[in-house]
Amino acid sequence: MSKWLRQMVTTSRGVFEVFIKGEGEPVCVTHLYSEFNDSGDYFADVFTNTNKVFLVNLRDVGSSDKPKFPHELSMIDAVLDLEAIRQAFGYDKWTFAGHSTGGMLGLIYGIHFSYYLKSLVVVGSSAREYSSTSPKCIYNEEHPNYKRMQALMELLKKPDLTKEVRLQLSKERTQFSLYHPESYDELFSCNIHKKISANRLNFFGREVLIYDVTRQLYKVETPVHILCGRHDVQCPVELSIEMKELLPHASLHIFEQSNHYPYLEEKELFIQTINEVL
Repeated sequence: MSKWLRQMVTTSRGVFEVFIKGEGEPVCVTHLYSEFNDSGDYFADVFTNTNKVFLVNLRDVGSSDKPKFPHELSMIDAVLDLEAIRQAFGYDKWTFAGHSTGGMLGLIYGIHFSYYLKSLVVVGSSAREYSSTSPKCIYNEEHPNYKRMQALMELLKKPDLTKEVRLQLSKERTQFSLYHPESYDELFSCNIHKKISANRLNFFGREVLIYDVTRQLYKVETPVHILCGRHDVQCPVELSIEMKELLPHASLHIFEQSNHYPYLEEKELFIQTINEVL
């Protein structure tokens, strides 16, 4: 598998680390608290056969600029940074694709900057705070795996973990979000590795408590393609159904044999669906 090309991009809002791969119409991909590198990303790779993909390290992640003020780690500031990156690359419009918290970011992008988006791809995500909505959510205190998931998230924030320990903790965390947990080694067999930004995750942990854009979704004027696993334990499928009902130009695709990672758990069907909607 070919590596991603690393590029430092100077924008009106600072300098950002971006990894680029593929040819075709531009697709921007990021996540609120993931730190990417030239090994890429499983979700972003879905688009590289048909599109030119820009995988962005947000502020305070990787070699991107550090924040001068705490609010620069917010979702709206991330959207403003993405817009500056789009302008720096010279595109009039591009597609934004986000999985999980990346999808939440995409909705805010669509609310405020629909004009500059050809479309949105939102996978396994939500338009509002999700942990209190249902005991089906693993971040809900009533979920049987809640305490262990919280412990794993805290452990993964530690910067001094050995590579082996980090991989094992990450594997256990991810297995909670697979329809067939025993398939982990098969699904995650590529040499793709990334880290969690503790600063961004901590900020998100506070911001998500007041996150609710449901009453603003009518402002999203670009087509939105919503994809979700039927058995998603992070953002239960009911939240994707809600988005479909509230967005004016949305399609919904539910993957019956998937949890939080339909782009791996039902990869062929997922790629086929993406190719159709884009």
